[in-house]
Amino acid sequence: MRIMDTYFISHGSPTLAIEDLPARHFLLDWGKIVAEKPKAILVISGHWDTSVPCVNVVSRNSTIYDFYGFPREMYKLQYNAPGAPDLAKRVKELLINSGFKTVREDPSRGLDHGAWVPLSLMYPKADIPVCQLSVQSKQNGEHHYKMGKALAPLKSEGVLIIGSGSATHNLRALRSDGSSTAPWAQAFDNWLTEALINGRHDEINNFQEKAPSASMAHPYPDHFYPLHVALGAAGEGAKAELIHKSWSLGTLSYSSYSFKSNQ
Repeated sequence: MRIMDTYFISHGSPTLAIEDLPARHFLLDWGKIVAEKPKAILVISGHWDTSVPCVNVVSRNSTIYDFYGFPREMYKLQYNAPGAPDLAKRVKELLINSGFKTVREDPSRGLDHGAWVPLSLMYPKADIPVCQLSVQSKQNGEHHYKMGKALAPLKSEGVLIIGSGSATHNLRALRSDGSSTAPWAQAFDNWLTEALINGRHDEINNFQEKAPSASMAHPYPDHFYPLHVALGAAGEGAKAELIHKSWSLGTLSYSSYSFKSNQ
């Protein structure tokens, strides 16, 4: 089986599932990007934040509505994809063998909206087994990059690795007045694309010090760390490609990337 690319998807607002946005159409056309159906999907979502790495070990994923005050139709959507307990065990094995001392299993957690909203557009039949892996926001980019490196063997085992977060994520700075993209958000987004395409992984891992307006773009790093996992899984020398770029609410970037291993 060929080595699969890894991906970082900016999932934006939960209403991406129902809003007529360019990012939604990008995900609906996912079959043009990944034509081969994966054996299973490992998704790292910024909405599952734990002290140590955790995987969900379930036979069937439930749909978690981890948002409040949204349109009623959002709470009627379901994405009950099969679980991937064998993949969860494999993820745990790879992480422990790479020096992560503790990896926990969650026998009841389903998929939060960082996972099921994009997947419901990318794979609407919900017929591919899905395992979710948490982030650790109290750790750093290097920690998550190493997580990704540990998971690299999955790429040749038919597993599609998707980091789901946001290229920029400052909910307090959203603009609902229809104004143009904020300069600080544009500056961070441009830096991210340039750093990824030029292979500057060390800068990405230390983005708080290296990126312009990092603290504005990511006051909390939980939505950025899924990118580090996907990038680490692709490995040193990976070829990054910007596969989608759009904006919402003036500061929310939907920039999304593919990472092709050079191995």
